[in-house]
Amino acid sequence: MSDGFGLDHLPYGVFSVAGGERRVGVRYGDGVLDLHAATGRPEFAQPSLNAFMALGAEVWRQTREEVAGLVDGADLVALDDAVLHLPVEVADYVDFYASLDHATNVGQIFRPDAPSLPAAWRHLPIGYHGRAGTVVVSGTPITRPHGLTRDGYGPSQRLDIEAELGFVVGAPSELGSSVPFTGLGDHVFGVTALNDWSARDVQAFEYVPLGPFLGKSFATSISPWVTPLAALDAAWVDLPAQEPEPAAYLGPGATHGLDIAVEVVLNGEVVSRPPYRTQYWSPAQMLAHLTVNGASLRTGDLFASGTISGAEPDQRGSLLELWWNERFLEDGDEVVLRASAPGTGGGRITLGEVAGRVVGSRP
Repeated sequence: MSDGFGLDHLPYGVFSVAGGERRVGVRYGDGVLDLHAATGRPEFAQPSLNAFMALGAEVWRQTREEVAGLVDGADLVALDDAVLHLPVEVADYVDFYASLDHATNVGQIFRPDAPSLPAAWRHLPIGYHGRAGTVVVSGTPITRPHGLTRDGYGPSQRLDIEAELGFVVGAPSELGSSVPFTGLGDHVFGVTALNDWSARDVQAFEYVPLGPFLGKSFATSISPWVTPLAALDAAWVDLPAQEPEPAAYLGPGATHGLDIAVEVVLNGEVVSRPPYRTQYWSPAQMLAHLTVNGASLRTGDLFASGTISGAEPDQRGSLLELWWNERFLEDGDEVVLRASAPGTGGGRITLGEVAGRVVGSRP
C-alpha cells in the first residue's frame, strides 16, 4: 500500500460503529481490523489501548507479527464507517521543551532583554506537568479559553498551536526506581501527532516563576492512531551535538532522534514544515529525566516533545514564531498537523493526522 498505512505501519486506535461499543482496532489502508473479532483477546474489547499496552514490550512485538498476518484479506471495517475515539486513557501528561530553535525564538520574543535560553536548558530537558483530563482526540472543537492577562480577564486574543509529537507509555515502572536512557523501548508503546494549544497572552502573564499553567491546560489534541515504536525502526537518526555534555543518566552520545517530518496546515494551506530530526533532546533522554528522581510511569502516561521548530523561518512549529507575535488564531480557523517518517519497507509511513477547529469562547 502506498498511503502510508501499509504492513510496515499498522497503528492502533479505538473505534466504534453505528453507536456500538468501543473496541481496539488497527488501521490498514482505508480500513480498520477489529482486533477483538479477529483474535478473541479480551484486552481488545476495551474502550482504550491501556489494557493491551500494560502487557509489555514482548506482547506488543508478538501481536504486531500476528496482526501483520491477519490484515491481508481480512474483513475490515471501512474507515468511513468507523467513529474514532481517544485511543488511550491518559494517566499523566508532561510536555517538554526539546527544540533549541523553538526555545531560542520564544526567549527572544518573551524576554528580549534577557538571555534567550534559561540557564538549565542545555543541561537537562525542561518540562512541565499538563492536564491529562484535557487531552482530546483529533476533530474535537477547541473553545477559545478565558484567562487573566496584562489587559485583564477575558477570552484569549493570542490563541496559538504547537506542533509536537507525543510518546505514549505502555509498561509502567515502580515508584522509587528510575528508567535508564536505554529503557525507551521497554516502556514506550508508540508515538502520536500532538497539538498543544496555547493561549500566549495568558502564558506570558503567568509563567514566571513556575512555568505554564492556565495558558496551556485547556486543550491538547492527539491523533486517534498511535504508531507503534517498532514501526519507526528505520527513522532513528543521530542527535545534533550537545554542548556541554549532558549528565551520565542522560546517555551523552548514546541516544537518537527520529526523522519525522511534520506539516502545519492552516485553513487548507501548508504554512510550516517543522523537522523533528533537529530536536536537541531525544525521546530517551526525556524519559530518563522524567523518572530520574524515582517518579513512576503509569500505563497511559503521555509525554510530549514540546514545539518542533527548525532553523529556517518556514520550519517553525508555532504561530508565535511564524508570525513573530503579530497574528494568532481567529474563531473558525482550522489547524491540521500531518507527519510522516521513513518506513521499514523502504517507503514512508504516515502518522495519523490531528485536527482542531477554533470555536468562540464560552459566555
